[in-house]
Amino acid sequence: MAKLYFRHGTVGSAKTLNLLAVAHNYERQGKKIVVIKPGFDDRYGVQEVASRAGLHRPAHIVLSESQKLDQADFDQVQCVLVDEVQFLSVAHVEQLRDITDQLGIPVICYGLRTDFRSQLFKGSRRLMELADSIEEIKTTCHRCNRKAIFNLKCVDGAAQLEGPSQQVAGDETFQPVCSIHYVEALELEGIEGIGQIHVESEPTT
Repeated sequence: MAKLYFRHGTVGSAKTLNLLAVAHNYERQGKKIVVIKPGFDDRYGVQEVASRAGLHRPAHIVLSESQKLDQADFDQVQCVLVDEVQFLSVAHVEQLRDITDQLGIPVICYGLRTDFRSQLFKGSRRLMELADSIEEIKTTCHRCNRKAIFNLKCVDGAAQLEGPSQQVAGDETFQPVCSIHYVEALELEGIEGIGQIHVESEPTT
């Protein structure tokens, strides 16, 4: 029975590298796949799905905010792979659920669970609600050997909570960190801790 998967991890946890490996394995067996990415993520080009390790491939579908997934595009497909799923809309996640249920195709989604304010992305929240399987891709803290669970935003070396939740940037801006170093970095900037983070409405991007 086909399932909807959510494989989440912090920045730098090799999520896209994992996706590319799965895509390679399916295609090596002669199986048809569809790779989806949000158009919002244009760090390596609008069409490219790329890992920090240097591997990349073009996406079959690049989704805009208003675009609807057409089930006709998934004929004879044996697996759907989604990169940066946190940037997809709630409607897109629900359409992925329909592809799994109505077409019997496994859909494997990769992305961040929370933003740099430690708040769930809308797409990730809906996946947490709808996915059959939720798996964590683990990595260590940028500043110690504990497991990273937060995405710390740094500008010129200082922790920051300003800016839209939906943004793309390199390793110099976002770091995977444990809870201890997340709170420590915020406190250095005068923010007392996770309980003091002001939850803002989702900025328009």
